[in-house]
Amino acid sequence: MRAILTLIGLAALVLVGLLATGMLRLDQQTGASLPRVTFSAEGGQLPKFKAETGTVGIGSSNKSVELPTVEMKDTTVSLPTIEVKQAGAKPTPTPAP
Repeated sequence: MRAILTLIGLAALVLVGLLATGMLRLDQQTGASLPRVTFSAEGGQLPKFKAETGTVGIGSSNKSVELPTVEMKDTTVSLPTIEVKQAGAKPTPTPAP
C-alpha cells in the first residue's frame, strides 16, 4: 500500500514539475457537464484535453580543452586535533610532544 501511495506521490510531483517548467501544457478543449438524472440517465460530457510536450535534445561534441597537470609530493605539516569526551568519562592522556 505504501509503495502505491509513494508511486502516486512521485507521479504527482513529476506532473507538477513538468507543468511548472513548461515542458507540459494542458489545454481544456471542452467543458464538463453533469448528466441529467431522471428515471433514466441521459449522457453527459467528459472534458477533452489537448496535451503538448516539450522536447529535449541530447548529444555530444568533441572539443579541445586545456587540462592542468598535478604533481604529488610528500610534505610534513602540523594538523589540528580534536578530542571529544562524553559526560562523566575519564580523560585520555595525550602524548607529550
